[in-house]
Amino acid sequence: MTFVLPDKKLPLIILLGPTAVGKTELSLQLAEQINGEIISADSRLLYRGMDIGTAKPTAEEQRRVPHHLVDVANPDEVWSLAMYLQAVQTAVLDICARGRLPLLVGGTGQYIRALVEGWRVPEVEPDPRLRAALENWAGDIGPQVLYTRLQKLDPEAAARMEPQNMRRSVRALEVILTTGQLFSTLRESGPSPYRVLMLGLQRPRPELYARIDARIHKMLADGLIAETQNLLDRGYTAELPSLSAIGYRQVIQYLAGEISLEEVVVQMKRITRRFVRRQANWFKEDDPLIQWFPANAADSLHQLVAVVQRFRVDKD
Repeated sequence: MTFVLPDKKLPLIILLGPTAVGKTELSLQLAEQINGEIISADSRLLYRGMDIGTAKPTAEEQRRVPHHLVDVANPDEVWSLAMYLQAVQTAVLDICARGRLPLLVGGTGQYIRALVEGWRVPEVEPDPRLRAALENWAGDIGPQVLYTRLQKLDPEAAARMEPQNMRRSVRALEVILTTGQLFSTLRESGPSPYRVLMLGLQRPRPELYARIDARIHKMLADGLIAETQNLLDRGYTAELPSLSAIGYRQVIQYLAGEISLEEVVVQMKRITRRFVRRQANWFKEDDPLIQWFPANAADSLHQLVAVVQRFRVDKD
């Protein structure tokens, strides 16, 4: 895709880190301190009606600081990476035009890397018949087996995907079969269209896992089962990619009588830990572009604000 931005690169501050590290509260405090607005870099927050299972910022939190790319699609709508990049461009232009700073917050590695590395995503036209055939095949063999087939064809593309994300596996195979080229080779990189500052939050792994466990129990106490049932009652089916997200898939199995509530908790904890390890592959601790900060330090906010202020003064 092509970006149309001013000759002078616009700033984009990125606050990243693994799930449950504490990005939401620190991002709110940071945005308030730097006159910023938050752009979500979490693919799950796009969808309306999926609040509890995605740990979406509450209505009160969204009133504290304006948020972008939250609740912009129904669960049965598909957002491509190209659509996301275009939406970020629009949000950044809007925020900067009002004299505020865009603060991109989240843990979806593909989104963040695409922005930082200036990915030019090919707009390969979808083939509805081929996609339907691939989706039917995926329904027969399951997301994991489909992912394994993709690994054999294009290991580089597969390495950047979640095995349970059937939609992305189907799309990669669709592009491969349509173009005769590997999905991974069609993505071009170039200079980022933004002047980027990358800030990372981290916690010791045992502490992070304890926070994940507490979050999962809170989700269930807050009504994750009822939220999932409501989505199903509204006609959204278990086969939708959005409902394959951690938590929703397990609760759907529970509602169908396939697993117990105790197994829901066990699976959510196990899969979320695996997800955290995959997130670490996107955001390396030795990445020279990322400045890391302990999320549990008393002066974390002060440190983040100081770095952002230097970034504002030290322009290209």
